[in-house]
Amino acid sequence: MRLTTICYIEQDGNYLMLHRTKKENDQSHDKWLGVGGKFDKDESPDECILREVKEETGLTLTSYQLRGVMTFVSDIWETEYMFIYTADEFEGELAECSEGDLQWIKKTEVMNLKLWEGDKIFLKKLIDGDGFFTVKMEYEGEKLVKVQ
Repeated sequence: MRLTTICYIEQDGNYLMLHRTKKENDQSHDKWLGVGGKFDKDESPDECILREVKEETGLTLTSYQLRGVMTFVSDIWETEYMFIYTADEFEGELAECSEGDLQWIKKTEVMNLKLWEGDKIFLKKLIDGDGFFTVKMEYEGEKLVKVQ
């Protein structure tokens, strides 16, 4: 079981997106994601997202919200529980990321990026302003086969 967080930082109708291109053996290579990562020992979801955002972007979140929890089941990767956040206030200057290129992308353009199929489902919920959600997705390889 893997515990992770991801954050979609908002500014002026854009999300800060990470194009994953720099990490070796990356299951998300060449895909676009929010910023986040795996929990460290004894971390809460909030502690994890604050640390990950700071490490990957140089930014310190000052206003953020837990929006949903995803369960990803796969025939080739271990089950992942992902805590999804949005943030609309932060401090600091955007830094270079060791995992890929950070870019501000218009929310209206995000769905045109190379995304995981399942990410499109929860991103639509974020963009549409849906309340808190939980979704379970099952993958066979990189193919999404079931959503509940």
